[in-house]
Amino acid sequence: MKAAKAKEEADVTAREAAAVVLRLFDNDAELVSELLGVPSEELEREAKPVTAARAKEIIESLRARAERPRSPRTRKPHTEASSQSRPDSEAPSRRAGQQLD
Repeated sequence: MKAAKAKEEADVTAREAAAVVLRLFDNDAELVSELLGVPSEELEREAKPVTAARAKEIIESLRARAERPRSPRTRKPHTEASSQSRPDSEAPSRRAGQQLD
């Protein structure tokens, strides 16, 4: 039962994705077919059951997600790297064993 439900959800998602991609590329099935490596007939067949309104709704929700500010990721300080390397200004002016002229 769970597998059948998951398959149906995956099928719906695939159909919606095909419809969205076609809509984003002005329904140019040949171009999308080349980009994705999927026969254009298959793309059109998958996208057909999805309404234009649903495809537009998905595109708008994706755009809204893309426009949201992302939460800043916390990064670990790189103490090992910074303590091992010194800037050139702190480097010794001469090497051991060399004389100044």
